[in-house]
Amino acid sequence: MSVVLGLDIGTSGAKAIAMDETGRLLASALVEYPLGSPKPGWAEQDPADWERAAFEALATLASRVDTSRVKGIGLTGQMHGSVFLDAENRVIRPAILWCDQRTAAQCDWITEKVGATRLIEMVSNPALTGFTAPKIIWLRDEEPAHYERTCKVLLPKDYIRFVLTGTYATDVADASGTLLFDVKNRCWHRELMSLLGIDPEWMPPAFEGPEITGHLTAAAAAKTGLPAGIPVVAGGGDQAANGVGCGIVRRGVVSASLGTSGVVFAHAEQVSTDPEGRLHTFCHAVPGAWHIMGVVLSAGGALQWFRNALWQEAWAAAKAEGREIYEEITAAAAGAPAGSEGLLFLPYLTGERTPHKDPFARGAFVGLSLRHDRRYLSRAVLEGVAYAMNDSAVLIRNMGVPVDQVRCSGGGARSRLWRQIMADVIDAPMITINVDEGPAYGAAILAAVASGLYGTVEEACDAIIREVDRVEPDAANQVTYAKWFEAYQALYRALAPEYRRIHGLLD
Repeated sequence: MSVVLGLDIGTSGAKAIAMDETGRLLASALVEYPLGSPKPGWAEQDPADWERAAFEALATLASRVDTSRVKGIGLTGQMHGSVFLDAENRVIRPAILWCDQRTAAQCDWITEKVGATRLIEMVSNPALTGFTAPKIIWLRDEEPAHYERTCKVLLPKDYIRFVLTGTYATDVADASGTLLFDVKNRCWHRELMSLLGIDPEWMPPAFEGPEITGHLTAAAAAKTGLPAGIPVVAGGGDQAANGVGCGIVRRGVVSASLGTSGVVFAHAEQVSTDPEGRLHTFCHAVPGAWHIMGVVLSAGGALQWFRNALWQEAWAAAKAEGREIYEEITAAAAGAPAGSEGLLFLPYLTGERTPHKDPFARGAFVGLSLRHDRRYLSRAVLEGVAYAMNDSAVLIRNMGVPVDQVRCSGGGARSRLWRQIMADVIDAPMITINVDEGPAYGAAILAAVASGLYGTVEEACDAIIREVDRVEPDAANQVTYAKWFEAYQALYRALAPEYRRIHGLLD
């Protein structure tokens, strides 16, 4: 039986999976690497770490499957990151990541240069600190010597594509997150690049998700144990690939990914933009389709911070005894009532993207009283992330895109309590499916289509993906959460001026 591979260059590690043509998972491997923050608000990684991890993960798969049956490799990875290469294809500086917040001034410059309305008309999105174009402008402003050496700018997974195949390429979904891509017409926006002074030759050719972009070189084959010549498929940015992996390929079926960040992702059959740019409109990894997406910068990351900050002793004890600390945190949260008796948590630990576009926003517990113990704090974190995700769901519905069901994925989706809270807040059933391998699985599906194992992405998803569990909204909790969601939204409006003032005080 044929085998396809998916490789995800994530924020915390490289994950590789092998699946057969029925979608059955045959093997997986995860190799972690560090994330650096040399200054407050900065986030960087060394592409050499991605390269090492990718080779190691693929080599692990090669040791576990019949490599003669491998028909293709699909790529995915963290979006928006910038890898700057010189004329000899050497990495010039550490890659600047999606969660990096250093480019607020450059976003302001782009918006002023182009015009806020015109920018959304051109590329369907506003200038945000995480996007690629502001990072290029930051390099010009702050590291001119590095800027002068730059000959190519690649997204994270596309740097690994170059390492594997020797070819420059990207996909239309990942390219949509650069702020340099004509999302409506699925091509680079040369007029905008000219306005910003960015050389169009710096950006690689863009392909549809299930198109072949190159083949595994002999050098890469030697390092992975895979045969040379295996097709490497365009794939998609991690959110588009995760959408494919969850079967978000038709109207009304939405996904909610509770990873480090939180993403609400809806399939769209035509380009539809929020006039204020609060939601992202990108090309989908499905040819001829688009997707609408809201991003919460700290979702599972908020729970991870909470674990690190307030559960250290319990976490150490759990590790020593082989217990899962997140299960203990959510069990504690179950001991508090819906609404946490007025305790609200704003999960803006690294700024926020949707709907606020505010790099200065910060997290907060509001409403603390003597009654609030660790149970209430735990539940408030879960609820705060759900409120943040609902900000996106509300906007998607307001654009006329239905949210009939939500397919949950990511580490946070393993908690039935969190899924119930999400169902109650968003007012839609939360579905789990038969696979939860994240973007790597979607990348493998795209490789299966490119290899001819399926005719279309939709056909592949219909054959492979099945519902496993469903959590329906609780009517009583919905009433409670509707009230507190309004209070949650009001808190941001009240605190927004102070966030910027606090940032100024820090400077």
